[in-house]
Amino acid sequence: MAEDSIPEEVQRVFTALDGVAQMPDPIARAQAISRVLKDQTERNKRFYELRRQVVLDLREQKVSYRKIAATLGVSLGTVQDIERGSGRWSARPKKGDAS
Repeated sequence: MAEDSIPEEVQRVFTALDGVAQMPDPIARAQAISRVLKDQTERNKRFYELRRQVVLDLREQKVSYRKIAATLGVSLGTVQDIERGSGRWSARPKKGDAS
Protein backbone atom coordinates (compact mmCIF):
# COMPACT_ATOMS: atom_id res chain seq x y z
CA MET A 1 0.00 0.00 0.00
CA ALA A 2 1.41 3.38 -0.95
CA GLU A 3 2.06 5.89 1.82
CA ASP A 4 -0.45 8.39 0.40
CA SER A 5 -3.29 5.90 -0.18
CA ILE A 6 -4.84 5.87 3.28
CA PRO A 7 -8.06 3.84 3.60
CA GLU A 8 -11.15 5.91 4.34
CA GLU A 9 -11.61 4.30 7.79
CA VAL A 10 -8.08 5.26 8.82
CA GLN A 11 -8.50 8.80 7.54
CA ARG A 12 -11.66 9.16 9.64
CA VAL A 13 -9.70 8.10 12.74
CA PHE A 14 -6.97 10.66 11.99
CA THR A 15 -9.58 13.36 11.44
CA ALA A 16 -11.29 12.50 14.74
CA LEU A 17 -7.97 12.60 16.61
CA ASP A 18 -7.17 15.97 15.03
CA GLY A 19 -10.58 17.14 16.26
CA VAL A 20 -9.66 16.15 19.82
CA ALA A 21 -6.41 18.13 19.57
CA GLN A 22 -8.38 21.18 18.38
CA MET A 23 -10.99 21.16 21.15
CA PRO A 24 -11.17 24.75 22.46
CA ASP A 25 -11.68 23.91 26.14
CA PRO A 26 -8.28 22.81 27.51
CA ILE A 27 -9.84 20.78 30.38
CA ALA A 28 -12.26 18.95 28.08
CA ARG A 29 -9.41 18.41 25.60
CA ALA A 30 -7.16 16.94 28.32
CA GLN A 31 -9.98 14.69 29.53
CA ALA A 32 -10.64 13.49 25.98
CA ILE A 33 -6.92 12.86 25.43
CA SER A 34 -6.75 10.83 28.65
CA ARG A 35 -9.67 8.71 27.51
CA VAL A 36 -8.22 8.19 24.03
CA LEU A 37 -4.80 7.22 25.42
CA LYS A 38 -6.30 4.76 27.90
CA ASP A 39 -8.45 3.13 25.23
CA GLN A 40 -5.58 3.02 22.76
CA THR A 41 -3.32 1.22 25.24
CA GLU A 42 -5.88 -1.57 25.49
CA ARG A 43 -6.65 -1.52 21.76
CA ASN A 44 -2.96 -1.76 20.81
CA LYS A 45 -2.77 -5.30 22.20
CA ARG A 46 -5.56 -6.39 19.87
CA PHE A 47 -4.06 -4.50 16.92
CA TYR A 48 -0.64 -6.11 17.43
CA GLU A 49 -2.25 -9.55 17.45
CA LEU A 50 -4.30 -8.85 14.31
CA ARG A 51 -1.19 -7.66 12.49
CA ARG A 52 0.88 -10.59 13.79
CA GLN A 53 -1.68 -13.06 12.48
CA VAL A 54 -1.35 -11.56 8.99
CA VAL A 55 2.44 -11.90 9.18
CA LEU A 56 2.19 -15.50 10.39
CA ASP A 57 -0.29 -16.36 7.62
CA LEU A 58 1.96 -14.81 4.96
CA ARG A 59 5.06 -16.59 6.33
CA GLU A 60 3.11 -19.87 6.25
CA GLN A 61 2.52 -19.18 2.56
CA LYS A 62 6.32 -18.77 2.19
CA VAL A 63 6.12 -15.03 1.47
CA SER A 64 9.52 -13.43 2.10
CA TYR A 65 10.16 -11.03 4.96
CA ARG A 66 11.05 -8.31 2.46
CA LYS A 67 7.79 -8.70 0.55
CA ILE A 68 5.77 -8.67 3.79
CA ALA A 69 7.63 -5.55 4.93
CA ALA A 70 6.91 -3.79 1.64
CA THR A 71 3.25 -4.86 1.71
CA LEU A 72 2.69 -3.68 5.30
CA GLY A 73 4.84 -0.55 4.97
CA VAL A 74 7.19 -1.51 7.80
CA SER A 75 10.86 -2.45 8.03
CA LEU A 76 12.27 -5.92 7.61
CA GLY A 77 13.29 -5.94 11.30
CA THR A 78 9.77 -5.03 12.33
CA VAL A 79 8.35 -7.97 10.38
CA GLN A 80 10.81 -10.29 12.11
CA ASP A 81 9.89 -8.81 15.50
CA ILE A 82 6.20 -9.25 14.74
CA GLU A 83 6.74 -12.87 13.78
CA ARG A 84 8.61 -13.49 17.06
CA GLY A 85 5.77 -11.88 18.94
CA SER A 86 7.68 -8.89 20.27
CA GLY A 87 5.93 -6.53 17.86
CA ARG A 88 7.69 -3.38 19.06
CA TRP A 89 11.22 -2.07 18.89
CA SER A 90 11.12 -1.34 22.62
CA ALA A 91 10.75 -5.07 23.29
CA ARG A 92 14.03 -5.88 21.54
CA PRO A 93 17.01 -6.78 23.71
CA LYS A 94 19.53 -3.96 23.96
CA LYS A 95 22.90 -4.38 22.28
CA GLY A 96 25.34 -5.98 24.65
CA ASP A 97 22.67 -7.62 26.83
CA ALA A 98 23.88 -11.02 27.92
CA SER A 99 20.32 -12.40 28.19
